[in-house]
Amino acid sequence: MSVSDNVRQLLSELPAVVELVAAAKSRSPEEVLEAVQAGVKIIGENYVQEAERAYAVVGNRAKWHFIGHLQRNKVKKAVVFFDMIQTVDSAEIAREIDKSCGKIGKVMPVLVEINSGREKQKSGVLPENAEQLVREISSLPNVKVMGLMTMGTLTGSSEASRPYFAETRRISEQIKKLNLPKVE
Repeated sequence: MSVSDNVRQLLSELPAVVELVAAAKSRSPEEVLEAVQAGVKIIGENYVQEAERAYAVVGNRAKWHFIGHLQRNKVKKAVVFFDMIQTVDSAEIAREIDKSCGKIGKVMPVLVEINSGREKQKSGVLPENAEQLVREISSLPNVKVMGLMTMGTLTGSSEASRPYFAETRRISEQIKKLNLPKVE
């Protein structure tokens, strides 16, 4: 089955309210373009360098989300073409995003990454530190917190991961009650 066929099949199965973020990790720029031409509207990329290569081919035909662990030295490049950064896990990286976006007149939508499974090999702020991080970065003028994200645990079934997603949802609801500026 081709990339186009896979995309069309998947999109036909999704409810209209669901936005698919197609991870492009290790795909060629041509494969990413094929996915976009088949209907993908949001490309998720783990690496800034790979995104740059794909962006040169695809351009603004899709939205671009950064879904990997963002290193400080890559922020300046990332903010130029990404439309969202889904993996903010520290005030330091948020301040770097704010500073780089300020230089180009952009407000960057972000998701705060929660390490709800407390896995050492994963990035993300621990659940008990999430509210403080959101409080701290909500005042940055060029960063807009759009929500939280988490990844299921690497081991076990999807059912075994359910408590971690539930915890992230609980944290999200708690943060919404704070009515912080620039937090949706």
